[in-house]
Amino acid sequence: MTIDNRIQVVLIDDDPHLRQALSQTLDLAGLKILPLAEAKGLAAQLERDWPGVVVSDIRMPGMDGLELLSELHAQDPELPVLLITGHGDVPLAVQAMRAGAYDFLEKPFASDALLDSVRRALALRRLVLDNRSLRLALSDRNELSTRLVGHSPSMLRLREQIGALAATRADVLILGETGAGKEVVARALHDLSNRRNGPFVAINAGALAESVVESELFGHEPGAFTGAQKRRIGKFEFANGGTLFLDEIESMSLDVQVKLLRLLQERVVERLGGNQLIPLDIRIIAATKEDLRQAADQGRFRADLYYRLNVAPLRIPPLRERGEDALMLFQHFADEASARHGLPPHELQPGQRALLLRHTWPGNVRELQNAAERFALGLELALDNSASDGNADNRVEVVSGGLSEQVENFERTLIAAELARSHSSVRSVAEALGIPRKTLHDKLRKHGLSFTDSGASAHPDDLD
Repeated sequence: MTIDNRIQVVLIDDDPHLRQALSQTLDLAGLKILPLAEAKGLAAQLERDWPGVVVSDIRMPGMDGLELLSELHAQDPELPVLLITGHGDVPLAVQAMRAGAYDFLEKPFASDALLDSVRRALALRRLVLDNRSLRLALSDRNELSTRLVGHSPSMLRLREQIGALAATRADVLILGETGAGKEVVARALHDLSNRRNGPFVAINAGALAESVVESELFGHEPGAFTGAQKRRIGKFEFANGGTLFLDEIESMSLDVQVKLLRLLQERVVERLGGNQLIPLDIRIIAATKEDLRQAADQGRFRADLYYRLNVAPLRIPPLRERGEDALMLFQHFADEASARHGLPPHELQPGQRALLLRHTWPGNVRELQNAAERFALGLELALDNSASDGNADNRVEVVSGGLSEQVENFERTLIAAELARSHSSVRSVAEALGIPRKTLHDKLRKHGLSFTDSGASAHPDDLD
């Protein structure tokens, strides 16, 4: 059993008369209290971030106040503990203060003295918990930017949306192309939520055979069908207390969609062949690469399930829409791969950066990660667009137009890549390209490029 977070003061005293008198004092002051006759077992009932304070007598049978203080502070050293002492217990109280007690009150004490000490302790507790929340938020933000790398507006917006949704109980629908990172987003939502200590169960609906999908998701009882010799706990039930990530939800049959809709609405699951409704505390994160609204219009997906899932949609932008994020991601994955293989990191050359920027990334982040792995191993940076143009022999993007147009396009891409890498220094861009600054000035004007496009403060008009 866990003590309710609405309780502000836990009062412990083995003297029933004093306990009742102090309870009335605190209650009349508008405080939510929990009076107890003994201290044993209290620490196990308090969560680390419980927002209240503890008031305890020192002299008690069983666990005394000093033992309680030690046990509580082993769990949370910043939890305020106020001790009540008799006249002969003052040396013990001093010892307790040195051990971290917030305050001590010597009997007999005025009601106002108790209220003043409790209110100051509660104010301190609020400040401590606010600081913890702030540190956690900053830590989560840093962790999120490490998981979802990129500075493009679409990625900044996605990280903000994840941060806002993670702490809620809302089910989420993730929309994204193959390889865009849907499971990465789902795991981030779980790990940044208050369910982080519960299970995260991922299942690809498209990889399940139609004959086993219901048993896999909902479980079954012995004898539910031929071969069902013992009870099986389904994925939904296994994820109880945590998060279930259901990828490729568009591949579910209409019959299974009906059962999923019921689960989402009622938060209960019924095993195949069973009659018992099992309540679930579960968050569902679904993901799809298709337009479910269009699928619903075509009768391939239930419209009621679509509207139930579409309450909190998250769209992952494809890599081709994220501009220079491709360079940042590529270097991030390449550095990780180099460290993993014990190899020195490689730096992208201007021509390679231009190639990465020109590529359409049909396989999105998954394709980029594989390319970065090969690059870290010292292999040729060869990019395959066959997934988008149907030509398996075409390893780089085909640029339409004649030779002069292709040269112009390549020159513009090369300059843009160098701007992305060295946008804070005019001199470094010119030196990397091996041209005078005046020539760089002319080419920026010619191609309609500027330093402000890359997030820098300089502009072609500012060049000498």
